[in-house]
Amino acid sequence: MKVFAKKLSALLLVAGMTAVLAGCGSKTETTGKDQLARIQESGTIVIAMEGTWAPWTYHDENDKLVGYDVEVGTKIAEKLGVTPTFVEGEWDGLLAGLDAGRYDIMVNGVDITEERSEKYDFSTPYAYNRTAVIVGSDNDTIHSLEDLKGKHTANTISSTYAQLAEQYGAEVTGVDDLNQTFELLLSGRIDATLNAEMTYYDYMKEHPDAKAKIAVLTDDANKVAIPLRKGEDSASLREAVNKAIEEMRESGELKELSEKYFGTDISTMEQ
Repeated sequence: MKVFAKKLSALLLVAGMTAVLAGCGSKTETTGKDQLARIQESGTIVIAMEGTWAPWTYHDENDKLVGYDVEVGTKIAEKLGVTPTFVEGEWDGLLAGLDAGRYDIMVNGVDITEERSEKYDFSTPYAYNRTAVIVGSDNDTIHSLEDLKGKHTANTISSTYAQLAEQYGAEVTGVDDLNQTFELLLSGRIDATLNAEMTYYDYMKEHPDAKAKIAVLTDDANKVAIPLRKGEDSASLREAVNKAIEEMRESGELKELSEKYFGTDISTMEQ
């Protein structure tokens, strides 16, 4: 009797495990949709950006989130047939949030770099941007990137601008946003800052009395694109984003947005 009971218990255990495994398989089949399918099913795409970097992404006088990247993100969402949900945060936390799955994509003037490409898949570039070394208007000590050696600069720490400054021997102070950067520069607490050429022009448009100038301008333009998580799960989303960008380029929408926010067309290499 005991032997029979043991055999029965073993059979029940095997049957139970089989049922559990079968259940897991069914659940995987039910929820086994890739990122694009999940986004379209939910009806919204979560887009990360700073909200403090004019004219890419910032708040206007009515505190409305606006900017080149806001409109690019909105148009991409429209072409995907969903609604954009913008989530703002400090630069250093945006890519971490993308890693953690809190955001679907990041639209925030992100330059493609070799280091970032190892960790993320990028869309096709939607903008091209030269780097400017910005100094106080009375600073005549910097005429090349090599002159940054031993100088004090400021940028968000994980940005390509901070990395470039460090590469040329500068001591970089970490900041949260562009306004803090210019506060340090204009008060003389740093020697220079590196940023997008167009960001400088936009800042000077808003602050015409600011005593700042471009000391160095790189010849090569950085490729600005949209980072996505690596892997097959995001492959179809990347393809859809690429298609949306190319449609916007061909229709002239990117050119129109570029001229609206930057006064020139940054959607192509030729500027």
